[in-house]
Amino acid sequence: MPTVTIDGKAIEFEGQHRLLQFAMDHGIEIPYFCYHPAMSIPTNCRMCLVEVGYQARDRATGEYQYDEAGKPIINWGRKPATACNTPLADRMFVKTHRTSESIRKDQQGVLEYMLINHPLDCPICDQAGECPLQIWTYKYGPEGSRFEQHKRHKRKHVELGPHVVLDEERCINCTRCTRFTEEISGSNQLTIVGRGDKNCPATAPGQVFDDPYSMNTIDLCPVGALTAKETRFKARVWEMNYSPSIDMNDSTGTNIYVWIRDNEVLRITPRKNLEVNDYWIPDAHRLNVARYNENRVSGIRIIGGVPIAFEDGIQQVAKRLKDYDGKITFLGSAYASLESNYALKMLASQMGVDTIYYVPHVIPGHGDGWLVQDDRTPNAAACELLGFEKLELAELEAKFKNKQIDFLYSLENDRVFRDLDAEISQATVIAHATQEQPIFEYIDFLLPAATAIEGEGTYINYKGIPQVTKLAKQIRQMTPEMWMRLPKSRLDKGAVAVDKWRHLDHIFDVLPSWMLIARIATEMGLDIPFQTHRDIFTHIKAQLEILKDVEVSYKPPKEAFKYTQLEFAPRW
Repeated sequence: MPTVTIDGKAIEFEGQHRLLQFAMDHGIEIPYFCYHPAMSIPTNCRMCLVEVGYQARDRATGEYQYDEAGKPIINWGRKPATACNTPLADRMFVKTHRTSESIRKDQQGVLEYMLINHPLDCPICDQAGECPLQIWTYKYGPEGSRFEQHKRHKRKHVELGPHVVLDEERCINCTRCTRFTEEISGSNQLTIVGRGDKNCPATAPGQVFDDPYSMNTIDLCPVGALTAKETRFKARVWEMNYSPSIDMNDSTGTNIYVWIRDNEVLRITPRKNLEVNDYWIPDAHRLNVARYNENRVSGIRIIGGVPIAFEDGIQQVAKRLKDYDGKITFLGSAYASLESNYALKMLASQMGVDTIYYVPHVIPGHGDGWLVQDDRTPNAAACELLGFEKLELAELEAKFKNKQIDFLYSLENDRVFRDLDAEISQATVIAHATQEQPIFEYIDFLLPAATAIEGEGTYINYKGIPQVTKLAKQIRQMTPEMWMRLPKSRLDKGAVAVDKWRHLDHIFDVLPSWMLIARIATEMGLDIPFQTHRDIFTHIKAQLEILKDVEVSYKPPKEAFKYTQLEFAPRW
């Protein structure tokens, strides 16, 4: 098998590989700026320099040559090579900065050159704390600069588009942003203008950088040149904790990181998943943080919007269900987790109801053929898997108008109630909900449902790929077991109620819907014996073949923050 030796360590390989990616895949750190695995390789930052050599061969016989000690004789290249575009070859030998003094000095020179005109504004830069330029300069840069002249000044706070702000002084011309618009999104809205130290990314005269995926360039930027207009100067990265999660805006199931401070979602960034969304996320989905922070249903309410104690509300809902002798209509939700829909199915079955409906939300032509789908729900596939019957919104309205629904139990159908044009006051309605809707004051019981980041949940995307969200936000009904699994930032970990920065109104009085249903069932004397997500997930996994390869870790996070280069956590 072919072998490459990096810093004296021999590694076997198969197929075709580039040296930089291969080294990182094997835990060997080589610094870089311009390289990205999903785009072309321009080799313009020169930060990934290495020494490359090949074992000598006898020209006459073709046999590999060895010295008297039996060690291979290596013909080293005359100049350093860029690891990002160097293909692997059998009997290749590589020296990185760890074993080559010349490479270490070359990298110091590259960084010194990059920093000649780079502004010293790290204390006010949004990228501070997660900046590759900071990291590599600290690890591989020179101790000082020999440049004593005035730095070249360029424009600052340049609004390239509605969401992306450019600081020209910080740009190191890695061309990641321009390559993204050329090779990934296809908008071709960015290019490099100017020459020499006047270079910077820009749009064509009179044009706006309004690419629907424009904010991915912010994640790609290895310095603080491109920042988000919506989140500039709002929080330092070390003040937030971040958790892996799933986007809830449509059926793509885009993998994301949710960034939280003081129990409030401040930003959303993409998470690498080559099967689902690669490295990217649409701007509209990234910016939809209001669904987690604003207009939330918190605490149980009865008709007229009157709040009631949580346990009293559970008991009253259970009594109303137990005492009702008529037909109950159960409405599942393509927005709710598989676990919540499964618990609803168990409740309906034990109450003698076999048919459960769900309302789809498909907008033909809304999708873009990439990461935005016509199906605006994250879990319609789960409803189909559980055998729920599709019921269009117009059909649901007709059932209300024709008085075919006397008692409705609804699971997380906020959008359905928002668009429902029917008189519901004549029916008894129990509804789980995450966000307030005007019609909720007319329902009998409003149960506060946790969002996907306030409890674990399984979502199946349009490709049939099941994915499980992680607990990321604190809730008032949180159990000690849930609290131990919650990732906490340095601030959150030590917060007490009297801290001025801590706002208790950011902590909502909610529960995952499956847990609400389990508690209601217990009050009714029914058998839905799930107390933790592990309980219900293990039960469902044994029933459904689609989950057989899905593993869920319930271990508390060891750390709230770490750098991961190619997974772009936190930013790149």
